[in-house]
Amino acid sequence: MKAQLWFCLILSVAGLFLSSWIVVPAPTLALLPLAVGAPEISPLLLIGNGVVLGVTLLQRLKNWKRFLAIACSCVGLLFSLLPILQLPTTVQQADLMLRNALGDQYLMQVSEVQKAQMRSHPFVLTNLLQGISIPTVQPSIQSFSTADATRLRLELYQPETAQLHPAIVAIYGGAWQRGEPAQNATFHRYMTAQGYTVIAISYRHAPQYQFPTQLQDVQAALQWVGENATAFKIDLNRVALIGWSAGAHLAMLAAYQTSPIPIRAVVSYYGPVNLLDGYYDPPQPDPINTTAVLETFLGGSPTQLQQRYEQASPIRYVKPGLPASLLVYGDRDHVVQSVYGRQLYNQLRQTDNIAVWLPIPWAEHAFDAVFRGLGNQVALFYTERFLAWALQ
Repeated sequence: MKAQLWFCLILSVAGLFLSSWIVVPAPTLALLPLAVGAPEISPLLLIGNGVVLGVTLLQRLKNWKRFLAIACSCVGLLFSLLPILQLPTTVQQADLMLRNALGDQYLMQVSEVQKAQMRSHPFVLTNLLQGISIPTVQPSIQSFSTADATRLRLELYQPETAQLHPAIVAIYGGAWQRGEPAQNATFHRYMTAQGYTVIAISYRHAPQYQFPTQLQDVQAALQWVGENATAFKIDLNRVALIGWSAGAHLAMLAAYQTSPIPIRAVVSYYGPVNLLDGYYDPPQPDPINTTAVLETFLGGSPTQLQQRYEQASPIRYVKPGLPASLLVYGDRDHVVQSVYGRQLYNQLRQTDNIAVWLPIPWAEHAFDAVFRGLGNQVALFYTERFLAWALQ
């Protein structure tokens, strides 16, 4: 009996520790994965805390270990319940956002075949338990030339059917310092199965290469897409950009300025939009040392390079007639604060652009790294619908 109580106590403390990261921000980069992952698996933590609580309540011995285990499990239950309680309102607001921006009948022109391939609900518990079904799609490895003739790699994911397909150009994140095209391969395969050609591109990294090299590399990749569209059955009239974090920043810069090919839409997963404000008002806590990251990317501080900071800020390029934008941000993001994404959304709407604001209240930065997680299921549900509308 005593051994069972010790076991319950250990499990209850572990459950509380994991669940606490749903509300406690990560103070360091090493702890960031806990703050990213805990909210995403909160339904599993809820179940685990509940089971431990139930087993502990069945124990007959009434001592401090039992009471402490009960207390830890109860607090863990409350923490793990928070994202689940926020889910209905989040979905309701997201539905309203899409209808307001795209129209009540925004999916009317999407084929029934494509609709059938989409997720049926914003969150499915069995997907969290078993994973989201992802077909096996092997990319072909290609390369493209930058403006100075450097060869960079891209990965091309193609549907099996032979007709022209809409295309999604995908740009990975990594503080502009690291990453590779395969970084979001699960998403790439998922979208390819829905009939999109996905081109996952690469770009050169800081500190060896500083802005605007990264943007120029993205533009060179888009030039390659235009030159090879016929060979790879890409419909150049239906191209969207998507990026994550630093990649979302580059995607927005490319979409909001003159592009080598027409861009229908851009999807930003937690991309920086105002680098000046981000430098002077970093998140608290700041696990990645935002000012150091920006100085490495841009070559100095705003005092030294204010014009470059402005040139590298997507919000500076907002004007009428931009591609439709989907902005996906976690409200608990301590790398790229969602307040800046909201500022971009407001400015896009004020200039009569089509924009959708999709905040995930419980989510940290890079929440979609847990592809089956609560936040990514919601984001994926609306991202696939936005792209189906934009590229129909």
